[in-house]
Amino acid sequence: MAEQQSPETPEDEQPTEQRKNGLNPGVSDELAENMRSGWADTELRDLRPVEQAGHTARRRAALSERFPGERLVVPAGNLKTRSNDTEYSFRASVEYAYLTGDQTEDGVLVMEPRPGGGHNATLYLLPRSDRENGEFWLDGQGELWVGRRHSLAEAEQLYGMPCADVRTVAGVLREASGPVRVVRGHDAGVQAALTDKVTAERDEELRVFLSEARLVKDEFEIGELQKAVDSTVRGFEDVVRVLDKAEATSERYIEGTFFLRARVEGNDIGYGSICAAGPHATTLHWVRNDGPVRSGDLLLLDAGVETHSLYTADVTRTMPVNGRFTDLQRTIYDAVYEAQEAGIAAVRPGAKYLDFHRAAQRVLAAKLVEWGLLDGPVEKVLELGLQRRWTLHGTGHMLGMDVHDCAAARREAYAEGTLEPGMCLTVEPGLYFQSDDLTVPEEYRGIGVRIEDDLVVTEDGNRNLSAALPRRSADVEAWMAALRG
Repeated sequence: MAEQQSPETPEDEQPTEQRKNGLNPGVSDELAENMRSGWADTELRDLRPVEQAGHTARRRAALSERFPGERLVVPAGNLKTRSNDTEYSFRASVEYAYLTGDQTEDGVLVMEPRPGGGHNATLYLLPRSDRENGEFWLDGQGELWVGRRHSLAEAEQLYGMPCADVRTVAGVLREASGPVRVVRGHDAGVQAALTDKVTAERDEELRVFLSEARLVKDEFEIGELQKAVDSTVRGFEDVVRVLDKAEATSERYIEGTFFLRARVEGNDIGYGSICAAGPHATTLHWVRNDGPVRSGDLLLLDAGVETHSLYTADVTRTMPVNGRFTDLQRTIYDAVYEAQEAGIAAVRPGAKYLDFHRAAQRVLAAKLVEWGLLDGPVEKVLELGLQRRWTLHGTGHMLGMDVHDCAAARREAYAEGTLEPGMCLTVEPGLYFQSDDLTVPEEYRGIGVRIEDDLVVTEDGNRNLSAALPRRSADVEAWMAALRG
């Protein structure tokens, strides 16, 4: 990785912080003058708006209607240090990206109330690097170091609203009068500028509204989720084709294989991939992915591609590493499949959100009683929640720009709410028998199974976005055999 250089100049004139151990301690006047000139005009003109621009405008209009007469501030967030002078890859806050379509660090959306009603939206962004003061080649975030960014004029064309220099936003906010709300937790500088103008309670109302606004997806969002799922399907196929290489190495080979698909076709993975072979499948969020992959064991792969617009899939398949389920593995797998079928059947408009969870849990509880692991009747098991020793988690969650989307929504609007067309959610029952669980027969121990699909609620039921991946045990075996030749 190259090392930036900074000049030795008075503090009030220095545009960048000098690296302590830089090889060149200064910049000559002649070099500085040379770097100021001789650059082509690269301004991009006649840009088309981003694909979701019409949708983001409608979202801002709904936000404006909900909070009339109030200044609303939604920051993108800042870079976070990974170590010393290297940063983690930036991902804009969901609220900011949802309302703007932009994903650049340090951005801030400010919606100023108009005297006659409504709001004027301004997007505060970092402009092109200054070539006059040398920022573009001397600053660690200058364009010669991290790449070209859009000019403010270009951004206005892309996002359909006025844009201004984000370096002025703190002053603008400090001078703001009247009621203000901010989405907290993303930009300490923005929050500091508003410290005497906002309250935690009012800011939480803003966050909750923006979370609930995402409960029902528009056609753009559903299209992006389908795109994410389609890439995820291809990523699962990639993994099946290289299971022999994973056996020769570790779960890391599976992780890396899926990650390649995510980076080639999307922005990233939507969350840490769970590549859990053998007993690791009983750990719900196994993301170390450093264990062995053995023939005769099951592989639980829970992974999702995130699109360039930040919508993520979330799909799980459990498959036999060698391509064939053992009798006990098939029995447990088929029970989870039956539970998922019951859950999927319960997803329809007008149904209670919890209906699909209860339907799946009932099937699993009945299976546990049938196998002699629990004493019936099933109703008593469900009343006491005894099946949860082995089912562990809820049967699904909302899906969107966050893998667990709409998390700040009120309980009455989400977990205790009613399904509507356009809602997108996962259905993912599972059974997990821990390696050290002495309450089950030894042959059950270390087996974990989860099957997860991504659904959109339709006018007459639901559509399985991930239906291209087989779910029946026999179909899984046939699918694996075809991919592995």
